[in-house]
Amino acid sequence: MATRVIEEQKLFLNGDEIHVLLSGPPDGRAVILLHGMKFQASAWRKLGTLEFLAVRGFRAVAVDLPGFGKSPVGHTPPPEVMRGVIGHFRLERPVLLGPSMGGRVALEFCLSDPGLLGAMVLVGAVGVNENRNRLGEIGIPVLAIWGEADQISPVANGRILSAEITDCRLLVIPGAPHPCYLEHGELFNREVADFSGGLS
Repeated sequence: MATRVIEEQKLFLNGDEIHVLLSGPPDGRAVILLHGMKFQASAWRKLGTLEFLAVRGFRAVAVDLPGFGKSPVGHTPPPEVMRGVIGHFRLERPVLLGPSMGGRVALEFCLSDPGLLGAMVLVGAVGVNENRNRLGEIGIPVLAIWGEADQISPVANGRILSAEITDCRLLVIPGAPHPCYLEHGELFNREVADFSGGLS
């Protein structure tokens, strides 16, 4: 597959159809991209993140969670979807990126299946306080990206992550709203690629 080509695929888990977008070399470090409540996998195509990561040599996998985008409503819970995606595409300790609702999915998956991930990027994640008492268990590198003007998940949540997780860097984008990546796509894509590329 050419580096810049974005491929659509479907996989089936427990009878549920899961739609994904793929880009980049199959042997590149994998980055799984989730989405927020009002978004879907195609947002990463529009933002240029899939292409940006592919050009940098990453294997980018954007997932439509059940009931979002092109994935019909199903019965498979998000952690099982994550396990299915990682297993189906044979992704070795991928970076899992989750904004807002997807951040909660990523955070809780990391806590339930710590050995499957290599790192996380949490973007204005919700569910931080609900999982606060377990954040110290996270032993992988984390990049927390927050909009300074986030009204959904205040930047204080990013500071909690930074304080509670041993290897966590917090990047606050001045004046940015909850979906901070939409207004600052170039900065966002670069930070995600630099973070993922700097992992051992």
